[in-house]
This record gives sequence, structure tokens and C-alpha cells, in this order.
Amino acid sequence: MYFVYVLRCRDGSLYCGSTPDYKRRIKEHFLRLPAAAKYTKSHRVTGVECVWETSDKVAAMKLEYRFKKLQREKKLRLLENPSAVGKLIPELSEYSFSNITGVKIEDCLN
Repeated sequence: MYFVYVLRCRDGSLYCGSTPDYKRRIKEHFLRLPAAAKYTKSHRVTGVECVWETSDKVAAMKLEYRFKKLQREKKLRLLENPSAVGKLIPELSEYSFSNITGVKIEDCLN
């Protein structure tokens, strides 16, 4: 399994990443561990906006890439309706993504 996650930062910005272990990765970003992204080290993470699951590593990488290229308005629309990946990003309609609901930072700190 592979995951694409979107984190909200203190300044309101969004950070998107992909990983085979989203709990470990979110923990690294939140605690600003050495493996955290440079961006999240300088933009404090305050919450988890969305986590998608897919069985395909290529699909996860493509969603991460496409999400980062979206205008902020479209990013927010996708976060409001995470199951609409294929509709809002048509080039990803051939892949299957499921939204993992209710993920909180606290869930990732154990």
C-alpha cells in the first residue's frame, strides 16, 4: 500500500507527500525530525487534511505531483471532496484511491 497525505501548516499553507507509511511520515513532519521535509521544518504542521490510499506506487507519486501543481482553489475543492480525485484530476481516473477519514496527528505519534 502507498499513501498520499496533505498536511496543513500554521501559516495556512498545504504540504503534500507520498509514502508507504503515512503515520511514520506525518510524525517526522510534525516533530520536525531529521527526515522531515525542509518545508515542514520551516512551516510548522498543525493538522492532517487528507490521506489517500492506493495499491500502486506510481499512482501515489502521480497524485502527489498533480496535487502540487493544482491551483489552491482546486486543492481546497479536492480536500472538500477527496473521493473526486478522478473527476478533478482526469489523468488519474484510471487509478483507484480511497480516502482514509479521521486521521489526526495524535494517531501518528505512537
